Amino acid sequence: MNLFRRPLSTCVSMFIAVALTPIAATSIADNSQAVEPSARSLFQYKDTFNLEYASDPFFSPDGKEVYYLRRSANIMTDSTSSTLWKVDLLSGEHFPVLAQGASIVNPVLSPDGSKLAYVARHGRKSQIYVHYFASGTQAKLTNLTESPKNLTWSNRGDYLAFTLFTQTKPQSLFKEMPDKPKGAKWAPSATYIEKTSYRFDGSGYLPNGFDHVYLLPVSGGTPRQLTSGNYLYEGPLSFNKDDTEIILTAYLDEDFAMKPLEKDIYALSISKLTMKPLTDYAGPEISSTISPDGKLLAFLHTDDRKLGYQNGVLKVLDLECGSVKALTATLDRAIADVHWQNDSMHLVFSYLDKGLVKLARVSTDGKTTTLPASLGGTTLGRPYTSGSFAVSSQNDISFTKSQPTQPADLVLLGQNQLPQTLTDLNQDALGHLNLASVEKISVQSSVDKRPIDAWIAYPPKRAEKEKVPLILEIHGGPHAAYGPHFSAEIQLMAAKGYAVLWANPRGSASYGEEFGNLIHHNYPSEDYNDLMDAVDAAVATGKIDKDNLFITGGSGGGVLTAWSIGKTDRFKAAVVAKPVINWMSFALTADVYPYFTQYWMPGMPWEHHEHLWQQSPLSLVGNVTTPTLLLTGEEDHRTPISESEQYYQALRLKGVDAAMVRIPGSPHGIAAKPSRLIQKVGNIIAWFDRYRTAKEANTELQPNQ
Repeated sequence: MNLFRRPLSTCVSMFIAVALTPIAATSIADNSQAVEPSARSLFQYKDTFNLEYASDPFFSPDGKEVYYLRRSANIMTDSTSSTLWKVDLLSGEHFPVLAQGASIVNPVLSPDGSKLAYVARHGRKSQIYVHYFASGTQAKLTNLTESPKNLTWSNRGDYLAFTLFTQTKPQSLFKEMPDKPKGAKWAPSATYIEKTSYRFDGSGYLPNGFDHVYLLPVSGGTPRQLTSGNYLYEGPLSFNKDDTEIILTAYLDEDFAMKPLEKDIYALSISKLTMKPLTDYAGPEISSTISPDGKLLAFLHTDDRKLGYQNGVLKVLDLECGSVKALTATLDRAIADVHWQNDSMHLVFSYLDKGLVKLARVSTDGKTTTLPASLGGTTLGRPYTSGSFAVSSQNDISFTKSQPTQPADLVLLGQNQLPQTLTDLNQDALGHLNLASVEKISVQSSVDKRPIDAWIAYPPKRAEKEKVPLILEIHGGPHAAYGPHFSAEIQLMAAKGYAVLWANPRGSASYGEEFGNLIHHNYPSEDYNDLMDAVDAAVATGKIDKDNLFITGGSGGGVLTAWSIGKTDRFKAAVVAKPVINWMSFALTADVYPYFTQYWMPGMPWEHHEHLWQQSPLSLVGNVTTPTLLLTGEEDHRTPISESEQYYQALRLKGVDAAMVRIPGSPHGIAAKPSRLIQKVGNIIAWFDRYRTAKEANTELQPNQ
């Protein structure tokens, strides 16, 4: 479960049709010469606004067209937007479907392909619309006060189901407040809180209410609320074959917040409004999807053993007889997404493996075949694993794929099993630039000889035999994974003359449960050794200036950065982003405290304070001499800014060069807006340049004692 990582940075759409054949970086005029890579411009901060990527593909019912969301950013509003584009697989034509106005979210085709339902976001409000392909017109179906989610068509195409946050009456304790005189200006009323989950990162303090399931006629009308009570209701939603039931995930216990992984699958009767349990295992059953023939239900089940890292198993439920079969019991990898094939006898799923998101096909009798596909490119900031895919009625697969120098494009995997790239979204933005090359390096852990995957990006204009400064960039999670994927942050750092190293130390996702749980109740620990081994391997290449080593990381990476500088003084400077510094204070101030205290800690913090202190980077602050910058969002409820403030004040008391950058209004995802991604990297580079001894370093900025 990756609770530290939050969503990615954003990019800019140019709304230009792109040819199916990738465009070579050649000259404009016939008589000119191609620009040599060494003479090209470098990737600059402003170029962040020019990036685009493909996401969330889906096919037309006949499989002849593939739609996708084209993700970009508005440089004027500094906000993310999504437009809907389509590729005709027969003609190769590539054109926009919905490319103006509000950002498009959750687009879904009607079963007959004649209509497209979607959620359009205008500012903070979102409404449901339907696009009619025959006329090219759109109709607004709702006037909601909250944003709908999990939009789903009925099989007959006459209804849409969705989930919607539904407020309840605010709680109050004191009921004898006198009436305010007319025209008087009193202080705002106090907010009374009496619930376990009362705030969440990115949402702030939560209003009273719960997500409920609604049903809306496509012809228009009022959405009808189908569920009730103070319970947990979640998508995805699926209609059964005759549209009499909606299948969903729920936990019908008012104490659900204290049992964060307890979720079951239910069938909701549309006419009776009753909930029939379909599963009842220990641990969560999630991501349910019904087969095209309506007879089978696939879902992911995790056997909850209170471990920090637990992989789920893909299972299939026979809706007629109730029997359940596990299909991937021997696959020790995290499954991310599941789609049925049209024959209702096979499923395609994605899974994490050694820093990559791969695809496999499994039959309902459990036979699994890997597919020649590797997903990625939908996290622009750092090189995290990511990606999405879809399966057509003809069993073609469309997926998002990236390269270390290119965000996600759309790729088609047809019956010939040869991937064909359908888009080239960033040729105009990146084709003329000299980008950092990425190499995988061999690392062996000094702890137990395990292989550790690591990659290094070199400055684009590094001269032969030149030794360059190195930045170690550590991923969050901690149960997450980096890979050989595009990263705007790494490209910006490399363009400023730094080599950048990233690795998957023990505890990282995509290497199985045993590897992931090497840090269970033991974090940070030998993951630090793995990272130092990666630095040693980078220095051993002969391309790194060992006297100019720097270290940074965010969230779980911030934890390890602070831990590392308490263990070694080999780094010239450090940037600790949105960290946990003190596990005791974190346990009692973080938003998802029921999960952290049950899964990341051996027990309640007051019962295990010595253990938590020994694992806290703050316990090592007496050893720190490394100049350190703290970087955190002021509205971070995941790793609250009080964690950074503790460390900052401790460093100042100790006399260590220390500074702090606070991001106003920002939650845990401090690089979620393009301008903030730029500010994040810019502050990191400025801090490192202050202490870098290379000739081109910034020598004007001096530490403020």
